[in-house]
Amino acid sequence: MVLDDYRHIALVEAPSTNTECFNLARQGDPGRVWVTAQEQTSGRGRRGRAWTSEPGNLYASLLLINPAPADAMASLPLAVAVAVQRAISAVLPPGSSPAKIKWPNDILINRQKVCGILIEGERIAERHAIVIGCGINVVHAPEHGLYPVTSLRDHGSTVFADQLFPHLFKETADVLAIWDQGRGLSRIIEMWTASAGGIGEKITVNLPRQSISGHFRGIDDNGHLILDTGLGQTQLIAAGDVFFG
Repeated sequence: MVLDDYRHIALVEAPSTNTECFNLARQGDPGRVWVTAQEQTSGRGRRGRAWTSEPGNLYASLLLINPAPADAMASLPLAVAVAVQRAISAVLPPGSSPAKIKWPNDILINRQKVCGILIEGERIAERHAIVIGCGINVVHAPEHGLYPVTSLRDHGSTVFADQLFPHLFKETADVLAIWDQGRGLSRIIEMWTASAGGIGEKITVNLPRQSISGHFRGIDDNGHLILDTGLGQTQLIAAGDVFFG
C-alpha cells in the first residue's frame, strides 16, 4: 500500500466519523477513505460509551472493505494502535514523556489517556466493512469517566488537529502495509510490544462480571492479554478494561 491508495473527506461537522464511514460503505465506496470532522455531535466510544467531541481535537475514521481474511482480523487493533502511537509520537516535542499503548489500543502519556480507538464492523451485502475510529485529544482533554485524561497540548505539542492528521494518514498506511492482511503479524507484535505500557507490572482487568488482578506478561499472537495470576497460572483475556496497579 502507498499513500496514493488512500483518500480523505474533510467535514466540518458529523454525528460521528464512524457513522459517516458506514454510510459511505452502504453507498458502495471501495474503502481506504478517511473521514475527518472538526466536531462530532454524537461521538461514541467502546461498548456504546458517549465520547465528548469538542472542536479542536482530531476525530478521524478510516473505512476499509474486506481488509483481511476473517481469521486475521483479530490482530488489526494491534496494528492500528501501533500506527496511532507513531503518529502521536511524531508531534511530541523532544524530551517529553513518550506515548505508550495500553492494551488493547488506548494511547497514554504519563498513564493518562490521550487517544481512544474504536473499531467497528458491519456486513454490507457481500462486503465486510471495517471502520477504524480515532479520537485524539489535541487541545482539550474531556473527561470520559474511566481513566485520567490528557491532551497533546498538556505535553508541549503545538500542533493543531489538521497538522496531526497527515501523520496519522501516513503512519496508518505504512503500518497496514507491514500488517499485510495479517501476514506481517509477527512484526506488528514486536512493534506493539516495544511501545506498550505496563508490561511486567501488576494490573487489574475489569470484565463484565468480575475483576481479575495479576501481572501483565504481554500479548499472544491473537492480541489477547496474557495475565499472570500467580502460582504459575496465566489467563488469556480477549476484552476488558485495564487499570495499572
